[in-house]
Amino acid sequence: MEKSPLLACSAETLMKSSVKSKVRHGAQRVSYLRADVYQLIDDLKLGHIAFVSNGHAVVIPMTIWRIEDALYLHVVNKSRLQKHLEAKQEICISFAESKEWVLAKSAFRHSANYRSAVLYCSGKRIIDEDEFDHAFKVIIEQIEPGRWQHIRPPSKQERKGTALMRLAIDEGAFKAREGGPNEIKEDLELPVWHGVVPIKAGCPYHQE
Repeated sequence: MEKSPLLACSAETLMKSSVKSKVRHGAQRVSYLRADVYQLIDDLKLGHIAFVSNGHAVVIPMTIWRIEDALYLHVVNKSRLQKHLEAKQEICISFAESKEWVLAKSAFRHSANYRSAVLYCSGKRIIDEDEFDHAFKVIIEQIEPGRWQHIRPPSKQERKGTALMRLAIDEGAFKAREGGPNEIKEDLELPVWHGVVPIKAGCPYHQE
C-alpha cells in the first residue's frame, strides 16, 4: 500500500512501553515506533477493541481511524463502550493484517507474514461540532478524496444519537514478519515445495 501522510504528528517518536505492553517473544520483529503503528491503522481502519464490562471480557470489531496522534471511533450514544471510556477506564485495541502463508518443509516451521499492533488507550467524547465534522470528513476523504463536498453532513438527530470518541494511545507495540521459511539444515532435502503464497490461494503446493 502507498505510504499515508502522517500529518503534523509525532510519528518518529517511540510509544511508551511498560511491562504490560512489552513484547517478549520474537523481539527482533518488534517496533515501538509510532510511524509503524500509524501506517497499519491508516491502511486497515479496523481494530478489535477489548474491555471488561460487568466482570465479563468483551471484544468488538470497529472502524477506527487516525488524525495526527489521536484515534477516533463512533458508537451509539450511551453505549457501554462510551460509558467505559467516560469513566476513565482503559481499553485495549488490536490491529492485525496477514496476507501470506509461509510454507515450510516441516510442520513446526510453517508461519505467516503479517503486521500487527496492540495498543492501550484512554478516551473521551467529542462534543464540539467542528471537531465532530472534521473527524468524519477525514475518514471519508481518506476513503474517497473529494467526497465530503458532495455529501450531506451529519444532522442534529444523527449528532444526538452518536458518540464520537477520541482516543489517546497510552502505550503499545508493533510486530511484523516478512520473508520466507526458516528451515533447519536437516529438512532442506525433503521432497516438498516451500515458499510464500497469498493467503487467498487455494491450489496445492506439494511437489512429488
